[in-house]
Amino acid sequence: MSSRPRARGALAALVALFSAGYLAPYLLPTVVGRLAAGLGLGPSQAGLVGSVLLLGSASAGFTLAARVERIGPRRAARLGLLAMALGYGSAAATGSLPLVVAGVVLGGFGSGTATAVAASGIAGRPDPQRASTLGLLSVSATAGALYLTLPRLGGGHSLPLLALAGAALLVWPVTGRLPGATRAYRGAPGPHTPAAGGPLPYRRAGAVLAGCLLCWSLAQNALWGVSGRIGTGQAGLSEVTVGAVFALALGAGLTGVTAAGALGSRLGRAVPIGAGTVLIAGCVLLSSAAGGLASFATGEILWNAVYPVVLSYLLGLAASLDPRGRWAVLVGSASSLGTACGPLVGSVLSEAAGYPGMGAVLAGLLLLVAAPMTAVARHASGRPLVPGSVRRRGGAPAAVVAGTTPTTTALLPQVGAPEQEIAPIPAPATAARRARSAFRLARPSDRG
Repeated sequence: MSSRPRARGALAALVALFSAGYLAPYLLPTVVGRLAAGLGLGPSQAGLVGSVLLLGSASAGFTLAARVERIGPRRAARLGLLAMALGYGSAAATGSLPLVVAGVVLGGFGSGTATAVAASGIAGRPDPQRASTLGLLSVSATAGALYLTLPRLGGGHSLPLLALAGAALLVWPVTGRLPGATRAYRGAPGPHTPAAGGPLPYRRAGAVLAGCLLCWSLAQNALWGVSGRIGTGQAGLSEVTVGAVFALALGAGLTGVTAAGALGSRLGRAVPIGAGTVLIAGCVLLSSAAGGLASFATGEILWNAVYPVVLSYLLGLAASLDPRGRWAVLVGSASSLGTACGPLVGSVLSEAAGYPGMGAVLAGLLLLVAAPMTAVARHASGRPLVPGSVRRRGGAPAAVVAGTTPTTTALLPQVGAPEQEIAPIPAPATAARRARSAFRLARPSDRG
């Protein structure tokens, strides 16, 4: 079998795994709403259960940040999917609050494991942003279909949790296309063993990006976690209408991600991240103050069209900081930690200041983190490159080759470094000149 079909199969497996791992945050509004209605919980209590679910996902990412290669992507992915199926399935099958909490924690850990494996694999691809875009397209389409379907199947907290467990079972067969543990981690000596334990590059930039993305995700999911209640309570819409708005919003997200994939790197990463975050802050203000269908639908649809676009550039930026994927996993885990705190923060803020007051606080937080994220995208984006390996326009394949070599990255010039001067070397004598010289030396008359 040629390498190209294998590469396509591995990409399909990573996209499917990415979709399964990210599905829980995308279904957060309906999960929190169904928990509140089905188990008789208050808004803060339901938000806390949603935060616990996503906190389990974040803890898995921090635990597995540098261990995916050692465990093996295939084995780690299967363990994560098994935890998702058992955790969400058991939580759906019971009405006891302690058992539901235990189940969603286990399921959240499985979701985080699947996301960590997908993030580390995507970071090693020739074009990580394209792979991230495909994953966001897949999860947006899946969540949109579920938002259209779940309200028509009945109430209760079981259905969204069963959907998460079913997604894990559907993705399980494609994990056979993922690689096992590398030779370096199985104890066999090899030239790549020293590089596997190398230090994290771009430590300051990566730490700033992780901290900013934690706050960025917290603001997004604080609103997302209470969006259903804004629609049904403040805007006066039915659950079916709110589900249709969410489905349209996720469909707009598909359009936005497709446009981002077509745009690629023409604008760089700084402009989409900075300008997109400012636009999201305006959408948060509009959605939180919605008093009817028009304002609620406009805010949610525009917000969800821009959100995955900015997220795809942020994931691509994190993947570019380390070709082994460690920053991609750590930044993704920081995002999951912010996502975990989002529902609780949104519930507390909405109860204390109302939905419009909550939106003003969240919009201010987004504007606060827009500047440092843009600065990281401008000054620390890109993988280590070998001198002369990148053409004036393009050069992504060369960047991947340079990023995966065992050479210490500290010895390599970074992106944007001045090119090395080429010393002129005098050309040797041509073959014809050497032949004429040898012929003159061989003639006896020339010696006398």
